Amino acid sequence: MADGCIHVYTGSGKGKTTAALGSALRAAGAGMRVFFAQFIKQRRTSEEEALARFPGEIILKRYETGFLRGGAPKEKDLFTMREALKEVRAVLAAGTAELVVLDEILVAVNCGLIKEEEVLELMREKPRPVELVLTGRGATERIIATADLVTEMREVRHYFSSGVKARKGIEY
Repeated sequence: MADGCIHVYTGSGKGKTTAALGSALRAAGAGMRVFFAQFIKQRRTSEEEALARFPGEIILKRYETGFLRGGAPKEKDLFTMREALKEVRAVLAAGTAELVVLDEILVAVNCGLIKEEEVLELMREKPRPVELVLTGRGATERIIATADLVTEMREVRHYFSSGVKARKGIEY
């Protein structure tokens, strides 16, 4: 099997999770097993409903926190993130997924829930055949330098600024 690459989808624009979902769907279509980990997200999403339709090919695991930006992380949120990293490491070590997606992990780093060094360690320890995808705003320079592919979603215009609220099936 060919070596897997490390992808980073970052930036202020819309589409980071959507890009990762596209990768997961494509991988599942090719017969690959996918582990899709969602960090921080609090509300149930339509992608969760869609991924549930691929049992066995795509495993979705949510590591939900009560954390909101602007406040200090609570110990229970830090515990949740430590447990999440343990589980991700176990999945990587076991070789049970050819594609591992860490959705919003970069936000978790920026909010102080996960240390940058822990993410860099995951990137360095990734088994050679595994494809690893990291998403979220604010990728650090070190994470960007370590990745094989970096795509920055840049917001040019967003309808939220016109008062359009998040819509089920489009934003969540």
